[in-house]
Amino acid sequence: MNLIFRMLYVLVRSLFCERMRGGNFASEFALSVLPNDIDINLHMNNGRYLTICDLNRVDIFARSGLLKAMFRRNWIPVIAEHTMSYKKPLGLFARYRVRTEVTHWDEKYFYMKHVFSKGERIMAEGTSKGCVYARGVGVVKPVDAFAAVEMDNSK
Repeated sequence: MNLIFRMLYVLVRSLFCERMRGGNFASEFALSVLPNDIDINLHMNNGRYLTICDLNRVDIFARSGLLKAMFRRNWIPVIAEHTMSYKKPLGLFARYRVRTEVTHWDEKYFYMKHVFSKGERIMAEGTSKGCVYARGVGVVKPVDAFAAVEMDNSK
């Protein structure tokens, strides 16, 4: 399955999943390593982990209401920093779970933790720092992003 199909799956799935409220923003998927995910060593390419994290973030955006708020205001999500530690490789067709959780935010950024696991074993884990950006204006403070979501929900 190409990434566009995974993205469509995430967006459709998010329509049927519980909405995220009250600061508890986490997304979890069960996936498999597909032939287009692997590198020359026949395990998941290190860049693919970062792309899979993007899918989790889109799920969080959609289920929290932030995706709708961003579209309405022409905002875009931006990742400022991402780190990943690879502990064990995920081979071709391996089943795994990936969980992304927003751990906290400050005046500018949202901070997230990403965990890839196979059974009880952690295969890779990382962190990222991202923001919402308004073209021509700059970074949207998380508190303002939350206010936009609340405004849209009250309509």
